Amino acid sequence: MSAQPLQTDQINIEVETRYLDNQSDPDNQRYVFAYHITISNQSEESVKLLSRYWRITDGDQHEQEVQGQGVIGEQPDIAPGESFSYTSGTVLPSEVGMMEGHYVMQKPSGEQFQTPINAFTLALPHALH
Repeated sequence: MSAQPLQTDQINIEVETRYLDNQSDPDNQRYVFAYHITISNQSEESVKLLSRYWRITDGDQHEQEVQGQGVIGEQPDIAPGESFSYTSGTVLPSEVGMMEGHYVMQKPSGEQFQTPINAFTLALPHALH
C-alpha cells in the first residue's frame, strides 16, 4: 500500500539543529550534528508514526538515503492536539549539509499517508554567511 501525502497543516514538523563539537573531528572530516524534532498532531484523529525516510546531502553534494521503522526505536501514537519530540543525529564529511524527507503515518482506520519534512540545514556555527 503506498502512502498518500497529507496536508502539511495537520501534522506540523519543527526542527532544531546543533553542531556537536565534542563528538566531531574536523581533521578527519567528521562533523557531527544533532537534530531535535517535534511532531505536532493538529488533526482530529490519532496518528501512529510507522517509518522515516531521510535524504542527507553533504557540502560536496553527495547524497545518502536512510530509511527505517519508527524513530529512535519507537513508533509513537500521537493523539489529536499532542506532540512527540525526539533527538537524533547524523555525521557529515563536510562543515555544512542538509536533510529532508518524510514520515509514514497511519490513521486508526489503517490508512497510511506521508508527512513531508522540509529541508533543513546542518552547519558549523559561522560556516554560512
